Order: sequence, then C-alpha cells, then structure tokens
Amino acid sequence: ILMKNILILYYSQSGSTKKMAHTIALGVEASGSSATIRTVPNISANTEQFESVIPETGDLYASKEDLANCDGLIVGSPAYFGNMASPLKYFLEKHADVWFKGNLIGKPVGFFTAASGMHAGHESTLLSMMIPFIHHGCVIVGVPYSEQALEHTRTGGTPYGASHLNTFSPNKTLSDDEVKICKTLGKRVADIASKLSN
Repeated sequence: ILMKNILILYYSQSGSTKKMAHTIALGVEASGSSATIRTVPNISANTEQFESVIPETGDLYASKEDLANCDGLIVGSPAYFGNMASPLKYFLEKHADVWFKGNLIGKPVGFFTAASGMHAGHESTLLSMMIPFIHHGCVIVGVPYSEQALEHTRTGGTPYGASHLNTFSPNKTLSDDEVKICKTLGKRVADIASKLSN
C-alpha cells in the first residue's frame, strides 16, 4: 500500500491554527500517512497578495499542485465573524480550475478552526469551510463521538471538526482535549483516504 499524502492547508494570524495544523499532522503520521503542511499568504483589501512569494519563516505557501495532488486534506482557518478568513477563501477561489478538472472528487476532507470565545463561531466557521469542498465532490469527515474528548471538553472541539478556544492561552497552548481531537481528526482523514483509494 502506497503511503497517502494528506495536505494540511491553513491560514493563521496569531499562531493558534498553525499550532493546530502541526498537532493534526501527528495524527496523520500516526496512521502511517505523510502530512504536508502548507499555509496561504495574507492578502490586502484589494485581494492582491502582499506577502513575499516564499515566507521568511514557518510553513511554505500552498501551491495549486499541493491541492490537486493530495490524497486527502484537512483545512483550517481562524473564525472571522463566524466565517473562514479571506486569505484562505481567496486561495480556494483562485484555484477554481482544480474544481473544473475534478482533482478532489472522492477525496476526504476535514476541518479545524480557532476562536477567541466559546460562542465566537467555531461551528459556523467549520461549516463555511465545508461548502466549497462539497462543490469539489469531497467526502466530508467530522469527528465521531467515539473520541471521548468531545464529551469532556470545556474548551474547543466539535463533531464538525477540531477547534481551539484561545481566550485563555496567550502562548497558543491547546488543551488536552483539543490535542486529542486534533490527532483524531488527522488520523481519521488519513485512514479514510487509505480506505477510499483501496
């Protein structure tokens, strides 16, 4: 069986969704798959990229090829007014030809977000990210309640995907429950990618 490549695609401003992306990667790798972590550049109000082509530090920017060639993907954004952040939405819209070619049809996709309040749009942001991938023909993957951290969490974590409540963590520390849910999401998407390709 060939090792599956799971793309973890995210936008992060304060570092919380970046921390989640790297935690989710541990779950992907625990399943025997490889995790490719990619971010997207910030954009200005007129939708022009204003960051350099290659980031000075941190994860590389995602390319259209990363998106088209993955076996599954996990997508993350901070919650902006209950919606995904503009830089992520812009990246997805800019590469609409991936949809046109059907590159993502039948591939599993999961989602993650971070928000500063318990009722600051965790679930609506996760749902907003699902919509484009339903159009892509992806298989939407959530977090089942067999992950007991969903029952116990007092911070982030939903059946719609992983989330992080960052009010109480200025150093971007995820709670134990959030870590478990992130790893479960990563492993689940990777496992489903393997099953679907078989």
